[in-house]
Parts: sequence; structure tokens; C-alpha cells
Amino acid sequence: MKRGSWSSRETGGLSVSPRVGSWREKTLETGARLEVCGNGFIVVDNVPPSGHLRDSRGKVKHGALRRFGMDMTWVTDRIAVGGGIWSAENMAKVSREGITHIIDMQIEFDDTPLAKPHEIVVCWNPIDDDFEPKSPDVFARGVEFALAALEENGAKLFIHCAAGVHRAPMMTLALLGVMGWKVEDAMDLIEKKRPAADFAEVYVRSVEEFLSGRS
Repeated sequence: MKRGSWSSRETGGLSVSPRVGSWREKTLETGARLEVCGNGFIVVDNVPPSGHLRDSRGKVKHGALRRFGMDMTWVTDRIAVGGGIWSAENMAKVSREGITHIIDMQIEFDDTPLAKPHEIVVCWNPIDDDFEPKSPDVFARGVEFALAALEENGAKLFIHCAAGVHRAPMMTLALLGVMGWKVEDAMDLIEKKRPAADFAEVYVRSVEEFLSGRS
């Protein structure tokens, strides 16, 4: 199966892989509007928004994101992957899904204050979605947190980034690899459950290097 890789295609000022470009086009066909947040897309319905996602300096206005629903995909019965939480309302939805632990891969937003009232434990593991190799330390931090969480009876884990396209699937791939999945099989599972997931080659190589270093 051909995976996404860094491409010179330009979409709204953001270079995207072929798979993400295809996902964007299909989403637009539904009548939705897309805005760029960090290095990912956030789906906005076709109701005119009350505000803009970015201020005049181009910085993300997190308050404007409160109107979005929660984006979560269950990959296994205990591990979910998705996009940003952003608001107390969405964190409450996450809690109602039974999530007890979160790996937050966003450099854009720390979930910890939102999670505290729900006694959800957060590992803020912020990285940029810059299509550069990722350090094994990034994966080690998330995997150690996840394995400890999943040892607890009834624990459920949500791994997310801003859009649930690159960073969260990448972290999930590393976790499944440590849990015994072959990389290719884990990628197929994640893509089957979450078609929006896109595995840039540089991120897959980073995961493979992390896993080889553990063997």
C-alpha cells in the first residue's frame, strides 16, 4: 500500500501529502469548509462561523474552536485517535466516552487544565508537524505513559493532535509496534479505522528507528 509522503502540492499555503490532499478534496465535496490550524486541517461546517480561527497576526484563536464537535476514532476497544479537544465542552464528551488518559501531541494546546476536573491524566508530548524526523525520546515518553495507563483496569487512552492526521496516528503506530504489531499491519489498522490518517514516510522511518532501538 502506498503511503503519503511530503509533497510540493500546495493547499491553502500548506504543503500536504497526496493522501491528505485527497482527503481534503473529499471533505470539501461535502460542502464543508476547511481552515488550517497548526499543520493540519480542522473541519468547519458550512454554517457561517461567528469568528475566525486566526487573528490578524496569523495566530490561532483557540476560543474560536469551541464551536467544533469532538473528533475521535476508536482503533481498538481501549485506544482512540483523533483531533484537538480545545474546550471544556469537548473534554466533557471525552470523559463520557470513558477516556481516563490522554496523550496530547499538540504543540498548539495543552489539555491538562481542561482534563483536571474530570480526573483524566494527560501526557503533554508536544511536537511540531513539520515533516522532520522525530526523536526516539518523543515515542518513548508516549509509549511509557500509554503502557502504564493500559495496565490499569478499565483505563482507556485517547491519542490526539490538532487534526488527527499525522502526529496522533504516528504516536499510535509506535505504541502498537511496542505492543507487538508489525508496522505495516498497524498502519493498515489505523487507516482502516481512521481514513483521514496519513503516514508521511519521514514519520514512519522515525517510528521504525524507535522500535529497532528497543529490540
